[in-house]
Amino acid sequence: MNRNDRPIIVGLDIGTTKVVAIAGRKNEFGKLEILGFGRADSEGVTHGVVMNIEQCVQSVELAMKRCLENNPRLQINEVYVGIAGRHIKSVQLQGSRVRSNVDSEISKEDVEKLLQDQRRSFLPSGDQIIDIIAQDYAVDNIANIKDPVGMSGVKISANFHVITGDTNAIRNIKRCVDRSGLRTCDIMLQPLASAAAVISNEDMEAGVAIVDIGGGTTDIAIFADSILRHTAVIPYAGVNITNDIQTGLRVLKSQAEQMKVQFGAAHVSGAPANSYITIPGLRGLPSKEVTIVNLAHIIQARMEEILEYVMFHIRQVGLEHKLNGGIILTGGGARLKHITQLTELVTGLEARIGYPNEHLAGGYNEALMSPMYSTCIGLILRGYDDYESGSKEFAGEVANYLRDSDEVNNVQAMAVVQPAEEPVAVAAGAAAAAAQADSTEKANRKQDNMRQLFARLRGKFLDLFEDFDEDKPLE
Repeated sequence: MNRNDRPIIVGLDIGTTKVVAIAGRKNEFGKLEILGFGRADSEGVTHGVVMNIEQCVQSVELAMKRCLENNPRLQINEVYVGIAGRHIKSVQLQGSRVRSNVDSEISKEDVEKLLQDQRRSFLPSGDQIIDIIAQDYAVDNIANIKDPVGMSGVKISANFHVITGDTNAIRNIKRCVDRSGLRTCDIMLQPLASAAAVISNEDMEAGVAIVDIGGGTTDIAIFADSILRHTAVIPYAGVNITNDIQTGLRVLKSQAEQMKVQFGAAHVSGAPANSYITIPGLRGLPSKEVTIVNLAHIIQARMEEILEYVMFHIRQVGLEHKLNGGIILTGGGARLKHITQLTELVTGLEARIGYPNEHLAGGYNEALMSPMYSTCIGLILRGYDDYESGSKEFAGEVANYLRDSDEVNNVQAMAVVQPAEEPVAVAAGAAAAAAQADSTEKANRKQDNMRQLFARLRGKFLDLFEDFDEDKPLE
């Protein structure tokens, strides 16, 4: 912190299909300057839950490595981490506290004590609290108070939205971060992080539903009257669409993903008629053609199912007629063509794409303004909220900072080092270079796996009859 006027916050989004690390710092205008960006394919994570810690650690390390390569001056020691998964649940609680010193004004400490009392609430075995959000307060007989600090009263009470998750799932996320040599500042629910990045105060007052369509889960955060009313995690998302395409069209999973990204449409009306995709055949087999309309039918069927789940949760809290701001779509799935038209058709509510560019300073590659990076941007904003409120200290040896140019040169020789006060823009060819690096690493891993396999086969011919996944490291 002695080298920077403002702290550098790093958001780490560990998703089912990708791991993203973004480092940012606010400028004098309150906008985020992106100082570093790194992305890697996610391994070992299924529907937001870590299933293989070693693979997940490798993905996190690769994303952090690319973030540091993007800006050699960065020194990253701590991160804010997003969490999702089907194990996430939310409950509504009411709490109250009688003050001992009624002659004094209600202070921040009184409010904090009331919030901490909720952490002693009964939870199902194996669950722990991720976050507690106060919705509204009451002081004595006065209700619907947004901020009771400074008021006088004997009894202070509040309604709380409490988010819980499986203890072991949360522990595994933290373990992956720890084993990557990083410290976890805080863990935040991904839909809340995405919401922080894409909505304004006007949206919250009007009432909106944030729908973050990720790789493994679809996350929902519903706001009305500037209050968070409901959160939910739907265990269906982009991976399920890819699997549907793979099964329905009988293609490889990599081909299904590529077809979804390049030619996919969420509504059949947006698919061009009489247009075909030629898919290379496997060895010795001829290529085949698939109509884009059939591809759209498969995608639309799964997206309709996801959006029906979204409406179920909106109706569950009785807000289907109070969301004047409609639905804001974000996450990687929001990039599907005609997704807003399908959302409006299924839900009957207005829909738009939520981009995190409102909080970003200008002069960056447009790739960073994609809805798929909303969670990471929101995590940085959460860190700055902690800093500005004084709830966390960002100083000392564990803080992130920018190293001096001389220090960087002593560590390693770099071709280009950008000035201290200028954010590092993502290079135009970064995506191609990252894709090539991923391809090379997979090829090397495949060769290593085959070597290990042949080494184990010596004298063990029965192993030939066991299934072998070439993309999964042998243990």
